[in-house]
Amino acid sequence: MSWLVFALSGPVLWAISTHLDKYLVEQYFKHSDVAVLLLFTAFLGVLLLPFIAFYDPDIAGPDAGSIALIMLAGILYMGALLFYLWALQSEEASVVSPFFQAAPLFGYVLAYLFLGETLSVRQMTGGAMIVAGTLIVSVRFERNVRGFKLRLALLMLACGFALALGGLIFKFFAIRVDFWTTTFWLFVGQAVFGVALLMIGSYRRQLLAVLHANAAAFLAVGGSNELINLAGLLGFRYALLFAPLSIVQAIGSTTTLFVFAFGVGLSVVFPRLARETLSSGELAQKAAAALLVAAGVALVTR
Repeated sequence: MSWLVFALSGPVLWAISTHLDKYLVEQYFKHSDVAVLLLFTAFLGVLLLPFIAFYDPDIAGPDAGSIALIMLAGILYMGALLFYLWALQSEEASVVSPFFQAAPLFGYVLAYLFLGETLSVRQMTGGAMIVAGTLIVSVRFERNVRGFKLRLALLMLACGFALALGGLIFKFFAIRVDFWTTTFWLFVGQAVFGVALLMIGSYRRQLLAVLHANAAAFLAVGGSNELINLAGLLGFRYALLFAPLSIVQAIGSTTTLFVFAFGVGLSVVFPRLARETLSSGELAQKAAAALLVAAGVALVTR
C-alpha cells in the first residue's frame, strides 16, 4: 500500500503546479514563448546532481548506451512539458488537464510490448474507473462550448505519449540498475534540453526580459513551482518500482480531479486566481467523479 502514497503525491502536487503554471503563463508569458519556463525544470535537477552523486557513488556504473537512453527519457519528459505548456498558453488548466488520460493508455500498450506487464481484470477495471472518473469531472454541459480543438488534442496526445515512453525507459533502468543512478542521468538529460534552449537567441532574450521586468516575483513563484513539481515527480517515479506502469499512470491521471478540487478552493478563497463553477450540479458531478476514482484506486491497490 505504501507505493500508493508515492503515486498519489504526483497528481496532488502536479495539480498545485498546474495552477501555478497557469499563473506564470498569464503573468509573464501571455505573448512570449513558454519554453523559457522549462529552464527552471532543466537546471533545478542540476542542483541535485552533486547530492545524488554523493549518496550513490556508482552513478557511472551503466554503460554508455544505457546512459544515453536514460538521458533520452529526461529529454522526452522535457518535451512533454513543452507540449503541455504550449497547450496551457491558449487554454484553461481545466480544459488541458483531461488530456493527461492518454498517458496511461499509451503506458499500458508500451509496458505490455516492452516490459511484458499484464493486468488482471480487477486492475483493468480499476484503471478504467480512474480514467472514467477523471473524464467525468472534465465534462462541460454549457451550450456555448466550442468544437473539437485539433491543436490542443495533438499537443496533449504528443505529451501523453512522451510521458509514457519516458516512464517506460525510466522504469526499465530503475529496476535493473538503480533508482538514484537512473534519476541522476535523467536529470542530466533534462539539463541537456535546457542547454539546447539557451542556445536559441530568442529564448535567451525572452528570459532576460522577464527577469528584468520582475525578477524577484518570477524567480520566487517559478522556483517554488519547480520544487513542488519535482517532489511530485520523484514520488511518482518511485512508485513505478512497485506497481505496473499503466496503473501508476492511471493514478497519476487523477491530476485532473485535484486540479478541479484546488480550483474550487481557490475560487472561494482567492477568486482572482481561479474561477470554477460552484453550482450544485457541478459540485454533484465532481463528487460522483471523486467516488468513482476512489473506487477505482481501491480496486487496483486491493
